[in-house]
Amino acid sequence: MADAKSETQSSNQMWGGRFASGPDAIMEEINASIGFDKKLYAQDIRGSMAHATMLAHQGIISTEDRDKIVGGLQAILKEIEDGTFAFSRKLEDIHMNVEARLAALVGPAAGRLHTARSRNDQVALDFRLWVKEELQKTERMLSALIAAFLDRAEEHADTVMPGFTHLQTAQPVTFGHHCMAYVEMFGRDRQRVRHAIEHLDESPIGAAALAGTGFPIDRHMTANALGFREPTRNSIDTVSDRDFALEFLSIAAIAATHLSRLAEEIVIWSTPQFGFIRLSDAFSTGSSIMPQKKNPDAAELVRAKTGRINGSLVALLTVMKGLPLAYSKDMQEDKEQVFDSAESLELALAAMTGMVRDMTVRADRMKAAAGSGYSTATDLADWLVREAGLPFRDAHHVTGRAVALAEQKGCDLAELPLEDLQAINPAITDKVYGVLTVEASVASRTSFGGTAPANVRQQIAWWRGRN
Repeated sequence: MADAKSETQSSNQMWGGRFASGPDAIMEEINASIGFDKKLYAQDIRGSMAHATMLAHQGIISTEDRDKIVGGLQAILKEIEDGTFAFSRKLEDIHMNVEARLAALVGPAAGRLHTARSRNDQVALDFRLWVKEELQKTERMLSALIAAFLDRAEEHADTVMPGFTHLQTAQPVTFGHHCMAYVEMFGRDRQRVRHAIEHLDESPIGAAALAGTGFPIDRHMTANALGFREPTRNSIDTVSDRDFALEFLSIAAIAATHLSRLAEEIVIWSTPQFGFIRLSDAFSTGSSIMPQKKNPDAAELVRAKTGRINGSLVALLTVMKGLPLAYSKDMQEDKEQVFDSAESLELALAAMTGMVRDMTVRADRMKAAAGSGYSTATDLADWLVREAGLPFRDAHHVTGRAVALAEQKGCDLAELPLEDLQAINPAITDKVYGVLTVEASVASRTSFGGTAPANVRQQIAWWRGRN
């Protein structure tokens, strides 16, 4: 039978070389969150100051203790921002790191700070504050991207380009109209951000562990001090809710998807085969072996960030799935996903705003491509309905025959002789040529939301009024 020492050595070997002290080391490794939640230091200190101020106002702690606590917290904030604060893994998280340092600075008064609160409502507060601030930053960055598109749309309200369905030439549109499509997308993203801020604008502090507290606290006072609309209304839900984090990730995933679609178009448009735009050197890289290459790496990386953000959303949804009320340690896995996605989204928005403002639009290449693929075929069909009185299905058939003839002759619809068109349908007159140019086509699309340059300018003005 092996002795106790050899059994201990054998057990330690099972845990692997990284965990020299066995199960205790593993528990420290899995339990500690200070490596990432130290990002919440400013929110943690701000929340503690508000809590201490409220406790003193309610007569739960003395004003002397409040002053010591607030002074100590201000000193800790400066230490962290100066880079002199020593974070400890053994103290697990940002809350205990701050509290331990506070005790070292102000003595027994520090122990009164945790009266009428728990780490459960404390972390809910810190995280809500951080997400709220990040959403406000996201709103500003989306507004900057929208403004960049509005400027490009105004500049190119008359610039004709091909519109696509299935990535095949469909009908002529203007580049300004195309830009405004992204204004609509990012405008919806910005509206989702505003709604999310409204949804989370409730203060968790005072819910304590899960049941509230018997101390005569004033949760409305702390909510007001911390910039929240009001306190949360159910203590159990308060400490177990991460909807605000899920909503942030959902917004980030949708916005990243929009950015990815734009990035894909930038990649395509910047190819020699399209040549619709030229990216500056600031957002391109060269090839290590092919000197002629100019790669749209910034756009490609924006496109790739979408997968990372989507993964974070799925990860946190899975963490929260099936958790019983109220708090569970599983919820410690919420922050890294949000922090990483926030960083990725910020970078993608900044890069895309730069690319939109910086790219050179090649209007000549766009116009040349706008007429390709018989893009004015629908205009011919519409003319036959309006001027010749044909039912649209008959007009569609006639137009199809005209396209087939143009393909056979190797010319555009506008280059078909009138006699050839009249051989297909005698009702066609020379007036039809007035709708077969790409300029006439886009000018005719005057329905609300259409691509006519006048419409584009109206929409730009409307968005500038909203912005």
